[in-house]
Amino acid sequence: MSRVWKWNRPVTVREVLEDLQKERSIAYTTVMTVLDNLHQKGWVRREAEGRAYRYEAVSTRAAYAAALMNEAWSQSDNPAAALVAFFGMMSEEQREALRDAVRIVQVPETQKPTEPSELTGPPERTEPPERTEPGERTEPAERTEPAEPPENPASAQDPGGR
Repeated sequence: MSRVWKWNRPVTVREVLEDLQKERSIAYTTVMTVLDNLHQKGWVRREAEGRAYRYEAVSTRAAYAAALMNEAWSQSDNPAAALVAFFGMMSEEQREALRDAVRIVQVPETQKPTEPSELTGPPERTEPPERTEPGERTEPAERTEPAEPPENPASAQDPGGR
């Protein structure tokens, strides 16, 4: 798949073969079998071109990586802890890329709807005020800090990584 993604265009078995042979010896039939398997699995589509096929990726490498991350995250019994552990594994460069991505997908406050709609759902619920006895003076509610993030499971591992 990396060769198909790299070229970002329909490729033939021969093109992939010639590129791979720059690094190692590999048979035409091996490359043909792998591309056919990728087609059967739905990873590539193919179009006949003479007696051969041209193969093209069904999705981008980025979309594939995103689907893998989404699948792994959705399988977690504690998604917040999984994210904290994942972020803890990131390099500073990766965290910067994450910040850039979050900025891209965030909707500016001026574009957010002010009225509830089918898309946004009902407005957030607020807690009812505490009841007081007549004549009793009430103090403003004490401010609390946000809860600590879940423990990073990676930091709880023993030195052997188990």
